[in-house]
Amino acid sequence: MIRQEYDVIILGAGAAGLMCAIEAGKRRRRVAVLERAERIGKKILISGGGRCNFTNLHCRPENFLSENPHFAKSALARYTPEDFIALVKKHHIQFHEKTLGQLFCDHSAHDILNMLEAECRSAGVKIFTHTKVEAVERGGAGFTVHAGDAEFRAAALVVATGGLSIPKMDATGFGYDLARQFGLKIVPTRPALVPLVFNEEDRRNYCDLSGVSAEVIASIGRQSFREKMLITHRGLSGPAILQISSYWKTAEEISIDLAPGGEVYSGLLKATGGRDLNAAKAALRVALPQRLADRWLDLHATQSQMKTWTNHAISELERQTHHWMVTPQGTEGYAKAEVTAGGVDTNELSAQTMESRKVA
Repeated sequence: MIRQEYDVIILGAGAAGLMCAIEAGKRRRRVAVLERAERIGKKILISGGGRCNFTNLHCRPENFLSENPHFAKSALARYTPEDFIALVKKHHIQFHEKTLGQLFCDHSAHDILNMLEAECRSAGVKIFTHTKVEAVERGGAGFTVHAGDAEFRAAALVVATGGLSIPKMDATGFGYDLARQFGLKIVPTRPALVPLVFNEEDRRNYCDLSGVSAEVIASIGRQSFREKMLITHRGLSGPAILQISSYWKTAEEISIDLAPGGEVYSGLLKATGGRDLNAAKAALRVALPQRLADRWLDLHATQSQMKTWTNHAISELERQTHHWMVTPQGTEGYAKAEVTAGGVDTNELSAQTMESRKVA
């Protein structure tokens, strides 16, 4: 049995675990990071389409989905997006703003991972890959972590093992099991930032349009996102759908505004304007790709509208265009989810230090 002593043991070498290790190392703590995969930062490398959307200029507490809306305030006040941007600039990483304040590497997500590795080396952090934790015990002197023929001991234990999303990247529920072992409450988990699957009827009507995208506003209640929507071979994806999926619950309707720019059919209301399906399609094609505009109108312009095209009928069509109600059958699950919603109840943690209130 190989026994090693440290001040801090961190379970998980993803973005959170590595940042924690860097900060602890800077404070002259002896730090060990244990990672079950063959390499560190695997999810970092696939984030942002391989370019790592590493922060957002407009990162605010209200942007975080939490049962306690105040929980993120302290952490965001202590470490701001500007602090991380300064670290990126220190390592001469080129980056750009894409949309809505999102910052991406110009070249590759490897730039961010290399930066974190360099900062770990500078802080004296020891990283152990291919290290599967089998058990964690707590004693008078702190924690003992058993991993194969090795035993790691430290006064402080940080669990940064992530959620259930993307299991092919070695995601597991180990962190939740460990939290339960120490008596922490777990909020039921579910996939979030995840593509949605059409119900059977919508799948028949739209999935042959796979690859077609448009800017829309996707809404549930008071929550809405204006970004791109993408039709897939099974349902809907794209930034607007991924964002609203975090708020979606089974059997709930999503409202999609297909033409956020304003009125679509105003020309049809004019006395000189043509009033028929072809005129409506021409108007909607200004806001949507032709194939989607034509398909949607073929399905939603009712027989009565197509016969009469009265002002009332056109106004109703306008309303429907800005409120296309979709009831997804479900989501693509953890396999395609970018994050896991739920998990350790934030009421069990200190908002200032992230420490467990039950395991001091």
